[in-house]
This record gives sequence, structure tokens and C-alpha cells, in this order.
Amino acid sequence: MSAELPLPAKTVRRLELWDSYRSYQYLEAGEDFRAFELAPALGRVPGSALEWSEEVEVRARDFEERHPVISAHDHLSLRPADPGDFADYRRQGRESIPYEGIAHSGVDLFFDGGPAAVSMIRSHAPWDWDDAVGDLAMRQADLAHQRLVAPVRTLEEADRARAGDQVGVVLTLESASPIGNDIDRLDLLYGLGVRLLGLVYSESNQLGSGLADTGDTGLTLLGRRALRRMNDLGIIVDVSHSGDATALDAVRRSSAPVVITHAGSRALWPTPRMKPDDVIRACAGSGGFIGVEAAPHTTITAQHPRHSLDSVMEHIERCIDLVGIDHVAFGPDTNFGDHTAWHRTFAPLFGKDDAHDGKGPELPPHEEVAYVRGCENPAEAVGNMIRWLFERGYSEPDVAKLAGGNVRRVAETVWGR
Repeated sequence: MSAELPLPAKTVRRLELWDSYRSYQYLEAGEDFRAFELAPALGRVPGSALEWSEEVEVRARDFEERHPVISAHDHLSLRPADPGDFADYRRQGRESIPYEGIAHSGVDLFFDGGPAAVSMIRSHAPWDWDDAVGDLAMRQADLAHQRLVAPVRTLEEADRARAGDQVGVVLTLESASPIGNDIDRLDLLYGLGVRLLGLVYSESNQLGSGLADTGDTGLTLLGRRALRRMNDLGIIVDVSHSGDATALDAVRRSSAPVVITHAGSRALWPTPRMKPDDVIRACAGSGGFIGVEAAPHTTITAQHPRHSLDSVMEHIERCIDLVGIDHVAFGPDTNFGDHTAWHRTFAPLFGKDDAHDGKGPELPPHEEVAYVRGCENPAEAVGNMIRWLFERGYSEPDVAKLAGGNVRRVAETVWGR
């Protein structure tokens, strides 16, 4: 943000609506639950904020007032200040929501990956059914005690939230693994508010293959049935962490658009975590989109080997060149806290995204980073993406598509109004 300008009017209104509420303050911290020291929602890394010219800043603020701004994938979670507390913090089952940071984001609607079902509340492993349901319900219990953030299940609710200066949140899960082999659990997730669901998270499940596994043969029979149920319910199908054959199979069999909420172009960075051209084209051809992410050490490029906003935007421009501006979105995949340390702590639970027995392509030289400058957290990532585009001469209609219009189109197709 430009140092000379006051806070954006939207932020001021939302801070008034927030009214300093902290997660679970309706209970007694230290008595009803363990109080951890949490990372600051803003300014965790001093001096890391980007500044833009006054012309770009004013134009972006005006844009954010007039257009719905959507993040296709972020984690509205406040992590512990000490990375060593991550496991104990998650086992408690009370993930704090960073309301102050959300108020500063400029985003109108977040598709929230939440704790990513890394609960470890009842189970020591991720993707347990009881833990996933507990997280979804606990999150909504906290949301019910404040006014800033509104759970959203329809576009009508999203519009109503924005009109009232609230921030809408769509609950999602990154994997359908918690349903096991019970298709009816998809109905229960829908009833709990889930409106977007990943088929697989890296390690294969009973529906299909994950990107970290070998031997991808596409959707299983159960996966095909689950896909049909998601289409019938009105749950958006996400293949961000699916294997390539499973993603392509999902597109072929889905009666609704299939999306990639957070990934990038494998042509720019050759890891399984990125998507090859045929998968990106297939999702676009279904009416879906690719949301480009910014989690540390993902959307790097040979031209920008130090992960930063510029490398993220190189992936965005490459995807625009590949499938057109109507099928690209922002999916930063950020959180509030030390994201790099979080990856180190929890990656072994998920299977490594650079797997394939270490036989994947050798990566070009690149630099490890402690954070991604310009995309450190959800309070800044989407806003900086918008400003980057305006600085480089993108038109307002095109920015409106990337910053929310393409995601909204898919939501309307799958959900209706």
C-alpha cells in the first residue's frame, strides 16, 4: 500500500464491523481451551510489504469498491507464533480465524481451505471424518459470534454479505478422503456448508490417484459415483491435488465445470504439484478455471527462481496465454503465520508433492525462501495481484475476470443463485 494514503474506505468499514473480536472469546482462554501465542495477522515479516505508486493504488482501491473480489483458495487460519506448537495447536481443534487480517484483505469472498483437515484431534493422521466434521462445525461456531465474516452457501448470500461490508467465506475441503467409501457423506458435507471439494490430496484415496503417487489410472468406480453425487448436489469439483489421469477422467465424466483452485503451470516449473497443459486445457474446456497459487516454493519459474509475486504472476500470464483470460483466477493458498515452517511440520502426513520416488525431472536452480514477498498472507496476496496487473496495463474488464468474475461464473453454473 502507498505510504502516503490512508487506509482504504472498504477496510475502514470492515474494521468497524470487526470490532476487535478474537476467536473463541466467548469462552475463557486458559480454562476452556489452551491459549497459544499466535502469529500476528498483519506485519509478521517487518518490511516485507510492497508499495505501489499512488496512481496504481488509487485505481486498485476504486476497482475493489466496485467489483466483487474473490480468492479461489486461501486458508483463513492464524498459526502459532512458535512453529513447534503447530501439532499441539491443531490437536486442540480450535483454529483461530484472523479477523483483523481478513478485514484488511480487500477480498469479498474467500474459498477457505480452513485447517485443510490436518486436524489430528481424534486421529493422529489427516483426513479423519470426525476431525473434518469437527473442524467445519467449530469454525461455524466461532463465525456465529462475530459480524465481519459470513458463511456463504449461495451467490445470493455472497452478494448480501458484500452489500453489508461483510466478507463471505465458502467452506471447502481439499480432499474427499474423509468420506471413505460412504457416498452419502457428501450430502452431510453439503449440509455442513461445503460447496467445493477436492477429489484427492496428493496421496491416493478410494476415489482416485493423487499427484504424489505413481500408477495413476484415473477415477475408481467409487470416484465416478462420488463425482456424480457432487454434480447432483451442487459441489464444485476441484482437482488441484489429483493425479493427471484422475483430473482428466474427472473432466470427461463431470456434467459441471471442473476447476483447479490452486496450482500453476508445469511448463514453467516441472513438478507434479504444477499442472500440465492438457489438464489446464481440459478444465478450461469444461467451463472451469485454474487458480494460480503462491504458497512457498510452488509457482517458481526459471526466470524468477526466487519465489515472489513476479514468479506467481508469470504463471498467471502463461495460463492466460494457454487458455484465455476467461479461465484463470487467483488461488493464493496462503495463511497467517510461518507457511514454510508449517510445510516442514505437516508435509510427511500428506505425502510429498515432489514424489514419484524422487524420479521426477530435475528442477532448475532456485532459492529457498522464508516467505513469498507480496503474497505472504491472505491480507495482501490478492490485492497485490490486482495492483501488479494494473501497473502493467491490464484493462479493468480483464482484471475483473481474473479477480473474481471467472470464479463467480463457475459458482453460478454449479450452485445456481
